[in-house]
Amino acid sequence: MILRRVQGLPTWDWRSPVEELEEMRRQMERLSQDVTGTIYAEPTAGVFPLVNVTEDKDNYYIRAELPGIKSDEIDISVTGNDLSISGERKIHAENENANYHRRERDEGQFNRIICLPAEIDPANVEAQTSDGILTVVLPKSESAKPRQIAVKTS
Repeated sequence: MILRRVQGLPTWDWRSPVEELEEMRRQMERLSQDVTGTIYAEPTAGVFPLVNVTEDKDNYYIRAELPGIKSDEIDISVTGNDLSISGERKIHAENENANYHRRERDEGQFNRIICLPAEIDPANVEAQTSDGILTVVLPKSESAKPRQIAVKTS
């Protein structure tokens, strides 16, 4: 007896939840292609650049991974409590006869906007790069710094 699987009808074979999720992803891609006329793009390796945001009582610190990007190719701007890091990552072309087995490093323009919890002092922002890590020091504005309040007794 030949059994043919018809889309949408239940089957009596057991599939793992991972297989079910993969089938759902393929169906969503087909739906997306039908609606937009384009093939759904595969997910990228992640948001670029990757950043860590820390703070102490006086400053916020942004550390961003920017390997292979020169400091003069990075644009940094500060507005209110937002920091914008933008630039372009260029990957050198491989030999024209090269066949890729895996390609995870994307190239192109990037722009990351990091919203900080409080106002910063844009006049005293400092930035430097070292070993592919961009470090931006953002001093907090006076209104954002914690103040010690003396308690008086009556």
